[in-house]
Amino acid sequence: MSTVHNTNQACCSIPPVKSDYAPKGFYKSYAGFSKVYVTGPKTPGKVALVSVYDIFGFKPQTQQGADILAEKLNVQVLMPDFFEPGEPWPVDQFPPKTDEEKAKLQQFFGGIANPGNAVEKAINVGKALKSEGVEFVGLYGYCWGGKVTILSGSKEGTPFGAVASIHPAMLSHDDVTNLSIPLGLYPSNDEPADETKQILEIISKKPISEKSDYKHYDTFHGFAAARANLDDPENKKQYEDLYARLVSYFSKTAGIPVKE
Repeated sequence: MSTVHNTNQACCSIPPVKSDYAPKGFYKSYAGFSKVYVTGPKTPGKVALVSVYDIFGFKPQTQQGADILAEKLNVQVLMPDFFEPGEPWPVDQFPPKTDEEKAKLQQFFGGIANPGNAVEKAINVGKALKSEGVEFVGLYGYCWGGKVTILSGSKEGTPFGAVASIHPAMLSHDDVTNLSIPLGLYPSNDEPADETKQILEIISKKPISEKSDYKHYDTFHGFAAARANLDDPENKKQYEDLYARLVSYFSKTAGIPVKE
């Protein structure tokens, strides 16, 4: 599994990251969802990306990431509201402090945020894009969405050409056993190192290893999504690095250039 996709770091430079950010995209209904955040070209081209947000739903930090990918790769990026008609987990209640809050979070993961429930929905979006003529659909996600991406990519007949998992929750090496498309894996300090190690070992023995990517980020779970504090220089640095890496990863797996 490669640790660097592109030695020319200049071509992986990304637009300036802002802490006070207004998303550039728009919302529409699509593939069974009543609300999907869409950024990039108004209509999908030959390549498109689908994003699975973290447990906090639509947040500027996560949408800024989608905007970066859309701009640098010149592709449409779609972020469905996987929790509709329910609500995402409140940011101010994470991490849970009381036993009651911890129990509610487990109920959340067992209900509306059950990764298994989202897999079919994600695959439906991928199939819908393919039906419109999109040739390559990449899927990336954070936290619980990171597990959704791996499970979706492991399904037989998956419409996705590559998946990426960013500070994934509920990480398990069993999930990659049947994975036959490239994996970008980007855990933080809060993910289990033993599971990560086993995943890397499994992927290294597969043909997909050449196009797969891995980097451990020496920071906290959530640094690239809703919990990102972009006023903090170190968090901003890690955030920028992650999105530059995703740009490079999807450029390589989809076979498309990076916009200068």
